[in-house]
Amino acid sequence: MVDVVVNDEAATVRTFESTFQRILERNITMTAPHIVDPARMLSEALGDASPDLMRSLLQTLINALLSADADAVVGAEWGQASPDRLTQRNGYRHRPLDTRVGTVDVAIPKLRSGTYFPEWLLERRKRAESAMITVVADCYLAGVSTRRMDKLVKTLGIDGLSKSQVSRMAADLDEHVATFRHRPLGEAGPFTFVAADALTMKVREGGRVINAVVLVATGVNADGRREVLGLQVATSETAPAWNLFLADLVARGLTGVRLVTSDAHQGLVEAIAANLPGASWQRCRT
Repeated sequence: MVDVVVNDEAATVRTFESTFQRILERNITMTAPHIVDPARMLSEALGDASPDLMRSLLQTLINALLSADADAVVGAEWGQASPDRLTQRNGYRHRPLDTRVGTVDVAIPKLRSGTYFPEWLLERRKRAESAMITVVADCYLAGVSTRRMDKLVKTLGIDGLSKSQVSRMAADLDEHVATFRHRPLGEAGPFTFVAADALTMKVREGGRVINAVVLVATGVNADGRREVLGLQVATSETAPAWNLFLADLVARGLTGVRLVTSDAHQGLVEAIAANLPGASWQRCRT
């Protein structure tokens, strides 16, 4: 997580509010629905508030793609006996890869004969990085699917992957995403300040464009460090939706909240009072 250490409580509030406001202003206003790119919005929000998460998920995705791509070059999957096998895997060579969310450890597979060079990553890095970060954010928002992973593989120009390989990569990423979404909040907390808001957007579902909202909460702990606490897609912004969302955060260990900033949505204000009874509420700038 990014360190944003400040010296006093008032400065923490100002830092927190201005940072969260910038995230919102870059992407969407809260007063009316807009067509937005939720993956771009979330990748920016997660990159700002939870860079460790983005680095971890990006590293997992890159190394899974490298392993699957190397299997295609070898002619058989890892540990699989096949008459089509051309050579054997022979460990990894590790190298740092600088990305917009920090440096990740890339494990490039080595072969016993011949060479493996991931041109799609090392020579077209900017394009590959952008595509993968978008997929990571999209998976966090909408869940991991084989179709989404297959589309990424084709975008990167990786050929020869089987459906089972793509499916396993999706399952691996899904496990990491689920771990983060349901992680306990007690270790990183207590979170002294929390900002809550709903991003209204239009999404395509079953050939129709419908309205949906993304409920998001970002927290700042006593050390001034901030992270995305939770995010949930709902059909509309209602008191029950906010109540379930905040109740889940509390169940995961959200404690010590002294101030919550949000808009003046009545259902949200009531949910804050019900789930965070010791916290003060302040209307955020819109």
